[in-house]
Amino acid sequence: MAMKNSSDPNKFIFGTDNFQDLMLKKIHNILLVSTYYDAFIFEQDGLFSEKLFGEFDQLNLSEIPRITNVTTAKEALNIIDERNFDLVITMLRVGEISPYELSAKIKEKQSQMPILLLLNNESDIEIVKRNETKLKDIDDIFLWHGDSTLFLAMIKYVEDIQNVERDTKSGFVHVILIVEDSIRYYSRFLPLLYTEIMQQTQRLISAELSFVNKRRRMRTRPKLLLVHDYEAAVKIIERYKENLICVISDMEYAVAGKLDKDAGQKLMKKIGSEEIQIAKLLQSNNIDNLDKAENLDAKFLFKNSQTLLKDIRKFILQNLGFGDLVFRNNKGQEIARASNLLEFERLLSKVPAETILYHAQRNHFSAWLVAHGELNLARKIRPLKIDNFSNACALRRYLQMIFKEIRLKKNRGKLIEFDPNNIDPEGQIIRLFEGSLGGKGRGLVFLNSLINSLGIDRDLDNLILKMPKTYIIGTDAFDRFIKTNKIKETILEKHYDKKSLLKDWNENDDAVALLQKISISDEDINAIFLNGWLPKSLKKKLRSLLSVNRSPLAVRSSGLLEDSQSQPFAGVYRTFMLPNDHPDINERLHKLTQAIKLVFASVFLKNAREYISNINYKLEEEKMAVIIQNIVGSEFDKIFYPHVSGVAQSHNFYPTGEFSSADGIAAIAVGLGKMVVEGESNFVFCPKYPKKDIISQEDIVKSRQRHLYAIDLHEANSEMTEEKKFSIRKLKDNGSFFHLASVWDYDNERLTENLTAKGPLIINFSNILKYDYIPVAKLLDRILQISKRAMGVPIEIEFAVKLNRNNMENVDHTFHLLQIRPLNVQMENSNIEVSELVKKELLLYAENAMGNGLFDSIKDIVVFRKDKFDNTKTLSMQKEIEKFNNSLKEEGKPYLLIGPGRWGSRDRFLGIPVRWNQISNAKTIVEIGLENFHVDASQGTHFFHNLVSMNVGYFSIDERSKQDHIDLDWLYSQTAKEKAEYFNHYSFEDEIIIKIDGKKRIAIIKKPEK
Repeated sequence: MAMKNSSDPNKFIFGTDNFQDLMLKKIHNILLVSTYYDAFIFEQDGLFSEKLFGEFDQLNLSEIPRITNVTTAKEALNIIDERNFDLVITMLRVGEISPYELSAKIKEKQSQMPILLLLNNESDIEIVKRNETKLKDIDDIFLWHGDSTLFLAMIKYVEDIQNVERDTKSGFVHVILIVEDSIRYYSRFLPLLYTEIMQQTQRLISAELSFVNKRRRMRTRPKLLLVHDYEAAVKIIERYKENLICVISDMEYAVAGKLDKDAGQKLMKKIGSEEIQIAKLLQSNNIDNLDKAENLDAKFLFKNSQTLLKDIRKFILQNLGFGDLVFRNNKGQEIARASNLLEFERLLSKVPAETILYHAQRNHFSAWLVAHGELNLARKIRPLKIDNFSNACALRRYLQMIFKEIRLKKNRGKLIEFDPNNIDPEGQIIRLFEGSLGGKGRGLVFLNSLINSLGIDRDLDNLILKMPKTYIIGTDAFDRFIKTNKIKETILEKHYDKKSLLKDWNENDDAVALLQKISISDEDINAIFLNGWLPKSLKKKLRSLLSVNRSPLAVRSSGLLEDSQSQPFAGVYRTFMLPNDHPDINERLHKLTQAIKLVFASVFLKNAREYISNINYKLEEEKMAVIIQNIVGSEFDKIFYPHVSGVAQSHNFYPTGEFSSADGIAAIAVGLGKMVVEGESNFVFCPKYPKKDIISQEDIVKSRQRHLYAIDLHEANSEMTEEKKFSIRKLKDNGSFFHLASVWDYDNERLTENLTAKGPLIINFSNILKYDYIPVAKLLDRILQISKRAMGVPIEIEFAVKLNRNNMENVDHTFHLLQIRPLNVQMENSNIEVSELVKKELLLYAENAMGNGLFDSIKDIVVFRKDKFDNTKTLSMQKEIEKFNNSLKEEGKPYLLIGPGRWGSRDRFLGIPVRWNQISNAKTIVEIGLENFHVDASQGTHFFHNLVSMNVGYFSIDERSKQDHIDLDWLYSQTAKEKAEYFNHYSFEDEIIIKIDGKKRIAIIKKPEK
């Protein structure tokens, strides 16, 4: 992610980290000019063979260049006019036109085209030297030894030259300078050096936990620049002084146009005189130059060594930061080593002060950081001098702070793979098992990236935006669990005897198809899953997780089909809450694995099977990932809950008064979010205008929150824990309501913030929303707007807030994002002209409607009996509705559903607590607020989200309204097809015309004539 302005959503651009600007120029197409004979030899030696491709694959170089071969210079000049090439490699003998003339003609056509001369015979070196004056259009010369890695080195060499200028400015990419004039030697040495550096880079890549970091590391490898004389070397040193980490120099080459046997010594002295702290390596055929190298504080490499590759590898590992960071004393003796940042942090506090100084003076720390991809921090450390610190202890403290910052920031905002050394993450999500993350998991990863990239909370006082510690089990664990435990077969065997199984199973059926038909109980499904075994590798990781995490945990579903725009599955699958505080880790592990198995089982339960069937999917298309999250909250007398939890939407489907749909809306409550998502009592406000009440104070008092959901830590030893409901009245003295409540003063008929006053406690969050104790509303509005732009559609988020206990100084309050999902807002034109409507023709007119368009093919209405309504009998009404729904579903008849209060509420006194599958065939739903039974619309609930996403027409009618109208008397006067105790079913010959104007939010239902 990239950020140009921390709080501006327009600046949020995915995938524009610095590394994306590196290595922009790549060699894709190569023109090779060689005779048939040379081409044949190359193929035999491996240039065109699988061996070359294998080199690219082994080093994770995905872009293998395409090679086009022509046999003469004349052909080359023709084809270069017809096709695009990135590099030309020519042999010495290419027909009547010499390679020197060919290069000149190509440069006339394309002056920036890199051209390399490849020799295949050592005797050709002398020919080239005799024609030195003709080489000005040839960029460099190499000698073929029969090793395909030379070809790879030539390609990377050209890419490094083309990218070095930009890359050293865009990112802190390091440069290695090689000064060598022997074609024979550098044609052998350069491939060895490239291969070793890439293999060491690949080793570091394999240790990375994030795929993004893997790509970054390959692109930030050091650039290798090859020059052949003293002046060219000095020019490179001066240009890339800040990026230079190593100079590898021959001892003898040209200085001022003349061969100088001490050229390398002079170059090393110049580097020393300018106090450039880099690794230095002198090479020579003469072993006597070893002493000269040591006097210049340079390493020495004997060119004729039988262990040349081993010597190169040793130099790279010890001096360029690719290997372990080896801590040494002043004598250079090893005393400890670190292979990763965690080990470094641990050792930094233990090694002697002289060791810290030894490495700091030689820039070993910055080199190691660069090799490990930490470019910005290396840039921060490298300019520092020992004199900047009062003593070695001050330097040690600074380095400890820097490396801790690296460790925490390195993977923040990213999805990383499980690592036993990093199992207690802050700002990162850890995947415990391979496979898809599921819909909810994808949303969490997106949210995490958003939070850590944009600095949304950077300018807010006392409030930090976070995500709870999160772990995801990918869908491969679900697949393996189902397969190894033979879950589908066990379910079928339990439900069918062999005779029935053979009878029902036809050639078009598989186990999954039969599962969708069965009527096995949920209890039996759960038992089958609980008897299964999770993969051993997963259980081992879960144990590691629990070894460092004693906080209450939420175990949540994340199905493949879940939380999409068209089928959200909101509330269909289960979440389990675990206290996670048992003293025995084996007991805690047992509870966690049981919860995971029951989340897996959710896919096969009746509610989920019916939901999947209703949206025209097959059971086999759904797979389950599992999310494990720390529950946000604090402990109050062995009861655990957050100060605030809620749901917010960037689009308000039912704005009132001066509010608009774009202002958004939020519903919050004290305690766990179940109070909000299941439609019980909560407090509603507009994040953009939090000081303005949406409903009157009288209605706030009447509909106030009287209970909260929490984790009961007294029951930590129970087998499985659900959220428990607690009376707020009984908890009001525990200190958690100080900034969250007011008291209703009956004498003065007003709300007061004096919590010691007599009267009922009213949860209205006044100190937060009205008096800005912490900027929750401001942050919430910002998150909604940024997320909406980032996702491209209106969105809904779930969140929780944890307040600083007892107003401790230097401890911020925290706002935790828990979930994000898209909202399906249909705004196509379906115009309703109010002036043309005839009231007596309408069954319903509503100015508070959700949806859009014309709903046809509906001939049936299921409506509550107003004379029989009793909000204490809503559970009986729920069962009656389910019977009507199932009957109409079997007949293939969609219907209009009309009822009182809040549909889908888990609070049975606020409405009928139906689940989605119990009214799944209703294509339009009406909520009616009666004169003595008025309830706000269901925004923010899982039930409501399913209505929105599946484009079900939804109206909220208030009988007290002067604008809204529903003619129940007319409907009751019609002949009912079926009458039950609480509902009537009417069936008409004509289609019922239902029309919703999404822009005006007006809806009408016309009375059918027959």
